[in-house]
This record gives sequence, C-alpha cells and structure tokens, in this order.
Amino acid sequence: MARFTLGSLAVIGALLLGGCGLLPEQIDETAGWNAQKLYSEAKNYMADGSYEQAIKLFEKLEARFPYGRYAQQAQIEVAYAHYKSYEPALAIAAADRFIKLHPNHPNADYMYYLKGLATFNEDLGLLAGLSNQDLSERDPKAAQESFDTFGQLVNRFPNSRYAEDARQRMQYLVNSLAQHEVHVARYYYKRGAYVAAINRAQATIKTYPNAPATEEALFVLVKSYDALGMGDLRDDAERVMRKNFPNSVYYAGGPKDGRPWWQLW
Repeated sequence: MARFTLGSLAVIGALLLGGCGLLPEQIDETAGWNAQKLYSEAKNYMADGSYEQAIKLFEKLEARFPYGRYAQQAQIEVAYAHYKSYEPALAIAAADRFIKLHPNHPNADYMYYLKGLATFNEDLGLLAGLSNQDLSERDPKAAQESFDTFGQLVNRFPNSRYAEDARQRMQYLVNSLAQHEVHVARYYYKRGAYVAAINRAQATIKTYPNAPATEEALFVLVKSYDALGMGDLRDDAERVMRKNFPNSVYYAGGPKDGRPWWQLW
C-alpha cells in the first residue's frame, strides 16, 4: 500500500488547489466590471436574442450592485427576458418580485402589463385554430389570471400607456371565458346531460351578460328545455332570445358550414 507523508500530502493539496484556481470556468471576466458595463453588455445580449446570457449578467449586476437604478432596471429586464424566452412562470415570478419591492416605481404599471401578457395566450379564446382536444377539457384558469392582472393595471394606473391595450385584452378575455362556458354547455347538451347544459348556459348569461357567446347560451337553454319537455321554460328562454337576437343565425339552423351546431367551433 502506498504511504504518503504529511509533507507530500500538503504538496498534493497545494497543487490541487492551485489547479482548481486555474480552471477556465472559474475565471470571471466580469469581475472588474462596474454596473454600467454589466448593464450595457446584458442589453447587447438582449438585442441579439441571447436571453439566457443576458439574464445571467442582469443577476450579477443586481447581486453586486443591489441598490440604485441599475439594479431596479435589471429586475425589469430579467422579467422581460424570461417572457421572451417563453418562460411565463419565471416572468410572472420576476414581475411579482419587482411589484412587491417597488410598488410605487414609475415602471410598476409595465410590470403588471408584462405579468398579464405572460398569462395571456390568444389561443385561450378558443375562437381560432382549435385542435382536436375536446373543448370542455380546456382550462380557462390562465385566461382568468390574465384578466385579473390586467384589471389591476387598469384600476391602479388608469392613465398608463398600457391601460388601453389592457382594456382591449380584458374584453377579449371576457369573450373567451364566456365562449369556454358555452363550449362546455354544448358538450353536455351533445351528450344528453341537459340539466348540466342548462346550468352552464345560465352561468354564462349571468356572469358574462354582454359577451357575444350569450346568444348561443340562450339557444342551448331553448334546446335543453325542449329536450326535457319543459315547455314553459323553453318558451321563456326563446322569448328572451328573440328579443335580444331577433336575427340570430340559430333560428335558421345555426352558422352554415355543414356540421351540427355544436361542432361549429
């Protein structure tokens, strides 16, 4: 068995420690950079679309210079970089952190807006590009979270440069959420679960009274009551529908594309 003296062990240890210090990955070329240099280089990475490298520099900037405008701006940039990297959870977390640390910052409205965008997805509306996934299985949670965040922006910063766009997105999301409810009601109707279809259609009309989807929700009510043989309720629902949608396409069998009315979306 090989034996090592204390002296030889000390020499080996020194060599190992010295070797580790010389490894290329241990050399930080940013060690002597000031805040402005770190921020400038990180912005260059952002401009090139190298968001991962940019985030690393922004995080170093904040760690080394935790106070002042560069640190605050780095926090904003990190949230945006995660958003651009299709990492919504990280973008939301970064935005929430900034809002918590700087609730009265001039760019707090932008952080609310970015947070809303991170959960906003145009496909959540279910009004375009539907896949083969059953519509009733889609979760509207993200749409609701996005709506709530944009609502916070509009309420807290009504004159923000982002407020008008947030309002438009909120309207889109209201329509999307209402349409989701109608999809579920239609799903139940198609499967003969008429009571469940009635409950979901009524919820749509009550929760989203001004959404376009209320037209079809009323139609689901009429058809479901008729299927259950509840003539009086069917007639009441139809009177309301004819009063609010006198030219509804559903009176003529629904939108024309060759499919049953419940498969039109």
